[in-house]
Amino acid sequence: QVQLVESGGGLVQAGGSLRLSCAASGRTLGTYNMGWFRQAPGKEREFVAVISWSGARRYFADSVKGRFTISRDNAKNTVDLQMDSLKPEDTAVYYCAADGRSLRTVLSTQRWDYHYWGQGTQVTVSS
Repeated sequence: QVQLVESGGGLVQAGGSLRLSCAASGRTLGTYNMGWFRQAPGKEREFVAVISWSGARRYFADSVKGRFTISRDNAKNTVDLQMDSLKPEDTAVYYCAADGRSLRTVLSTQRWDYHYWGQGTQVTVSS
């Protein structure tokens, strides 16, 4: 059973930065694409970023492109989300997720393709 644990959330002023980390246990995730999603109050969970299992490819939601970066360390079984130039609209609970299919070639932005989820970490950006 895969367990994902996020950390690094908190309160930051607009324009600031945060770095979220996701640590996996129970299975090596080196052959799975890893994604970050977020959910604001009253809204559906939305895609933020994904990184391929090798780390060679990345894809971002338009709303965070140029401000967020995603990276992974397969040796440590971790995935990070660096968030810069934060805006109040980035306020949400952020979730780390692992693709349900090993070595998937497509970088999915769809929640149903991700079978393992963390418990989430709150990010609040004040104006």
